[in-house]
Amino acid sequence: MSRIDAALRELRSLEALAARDTPLARVDPRAKVLVTMAFIVTVVSFDRYSIAALLPLALFPMALAALGDVPAAPLARKLLAAAPFALFVGIFNPLLDRAPMLVYGDLAIAAGWVSFASILLRFALTVGAALVLVAATGMHPLCAALGRLGVPQVFTVQLLFLFRYAFVLGAEASRMTVARELRSCGRGMALAAYGPLLGHLLLRAFERAQRIHLAMLARGFDGELRSLWAMRWQGRDTLFVLAWCAYFVLVRAIDMPLAAGRLLLGAA
Repeated sequence: MSRIDAALRELRSLEALAARDTPLARVDPRAKVLVTMAFIVTVVSFDRYSIAALLPLALFPMALAALGDVPAAPLARKLLAAAPFALFVGIFNPLLDRAPMLVYGDLAIAAGWVSFASILLRFALTVGAALVLVAATGMHPLCAALGRLGVPQVFTVQLLFLFRYAFVLGAEASRMTVARELRSCGRGMALAAYGPLLGHLLLRAFERAQRIHLAMLARGFDGELRSLWAMRWQGRDTLFVLAWCAYFVLVRAIDMPLAAGRLLLGAA
């Protein structure tokens, strides 16, 4: 199995997880979207040097993964695949911010390292919560929920198409990769060959997009997302939103690790 096929298989696994009947799947998608957005806003509102204060927020993605029966291994692989972006964002912080912030004996930790660790923690929390949301909801209900919440239709439709036709483009790339390997007898590909291959892939993707567009028009597509099931907001959805938002406010207002440390020291 090529790397492209493996990546597509991992992507399909998200939809397979969303199709199961779990406690989190029974929650209205709009409630899950609202709570996840509140969670992301809470995470990014902390100071750039905050690390310990962010740790209680890890309860949210962990609880959602447990309620949605989302396995940890696929989430970890997807987080590691996206980790280079977070590393690139914060890798220069230790070089630009060298002021000592933490001192342990003869060891002084610069503020840049603290902010770098904070960036990685924020990345893990926000991306992890987004992955759990997709795995427990599915892209079509998620896009429908965004549309019901007032997100412009052009954005929700494009988001759904981006997810669906990533498989189409990936399949084209996989066939081209297999054809190249069969013709090269396993030899490596020169750097100059990537340009023509990418150009050919672009042309094939453009032709496939035209055929798909004509097929959609022939079936009466008018740019609107439609679903066979209706969203029904229930009392448990309101309780879900209020409970988690109250927890986020509590974590933002009180530094729980600091308060717990002071309580333990006072008891000692």
